[in-house]
Amino acid sequence: MQSTSLILGVLAVCGAAALSAALIIVLRPWMVRYALARPNARSSHTEPTPQGGGAAVVAATIVVSLFAAAAISAFFAPYNLGIVLTAAVLMAILGAADDIRAIAVIPRLLLQAAAVAIVIAFLPQDLRIVAELPWWLERALLLIGGLWFVNLVNLMDGLDWMTVAEVVPVTGGLVLLGLFGALPAQSTVVALALLGATLGFAPFNRPVARLFLGDVGSLPIGLLLGWLLLMLAGSGHLAAAILLPLYYLADATATLIRRIARREQFWQAHRTHFYQRATDNGYSVMEIVTRVLVVNVALVALALAATLIQTRFAAFAALALGVLSVTWLLVAFSRPRP
Repeated sequence: MQSTSLILGVLAVCGAAALSAALIIVLRPWMVRYALARPNARSSHTEPTPQGGGAAVVAATIVVSLFAAAAISAFFAPYNLGIVLTAAVLMAILGAADDIRAIAVIPRLLLQAAAVAIVIAFLPQDLRIVAELPWWLERALLLIGGLWFVNLVNLMDGLDWMTVAEVVPVTGGLVLLGLFGALPAQSTVVALALLGATLGFAPFNRPVARLFLGDVGSLPIGLLLGWLLLMLAGSGHLAAAILLPLYYLADATATLIRRIARREQFWQAHRTHFYQRATDNGYSVMEIVTRVLVVNVALVALALAATLIQTRFAAFAALALGVLSVTWLLVAFSRPRP
């Protein structure tokens, strides 16, 4: 049985990677014509570059997820997988529209909130993260947190291979946790598909990138990752769910708080994320994404340890080490390169 699951997993990753790459090759001429990203205040690139590669990533993730879920009869457990995939499609449509012609902040946030609300509304009734909170309050906080997570993934997608350095270890960690029974089967197949689809996109986004993900990719990827982490936390592994995306959470949240404290217009494009400041401090793109990847791999190891040991001490120790690792990286990025 385990060998069969392993074979299906490898096929899912390889199939998603191949489909993602093939779709990019087919769609790239259209992206060059209609979705050209020109440098702005937030950009790390200096030349117009096509965006929209995320459309291929999301499409490959959805197709392979459906086939894999059908293969293991996990489509309807614990609830219809089509709900979260439909919300991802809606988020991708919103992102595509924003890539082609910018949408105002308020309508964009409301539409994003609607997609997140669909996912939250159809969560299993007994799924709880903090049982001490009233059910309605926890659901409201999940809606706010989900909306923030979608946007922080979008905000952090501002450097070649940055999203690859985040999504690959996070989804890889989720797959490993799924193999140990810490993640439901249908969530594990989505993680497998997203892992493969991101690997298929990676060669085109390698520095210097020939293609960007675009909002059509970063928004639904944020939604899918948020849902996967929520399912992990709902299975009793809150420490692991915090550890896996900890670098993205820390960089984006610290940057937002700093901008609000300075009374800046935080909703506008900027270059003040720690990874962006690192480029101004003398780090090359490859040096930045390599450090992010290494820290993320360490966070995966800590998440696995916290899940497998299953004691409060192990969870707190793993979280403490994770915070120290991320803090070290943020401090390093904020200072001139030695």
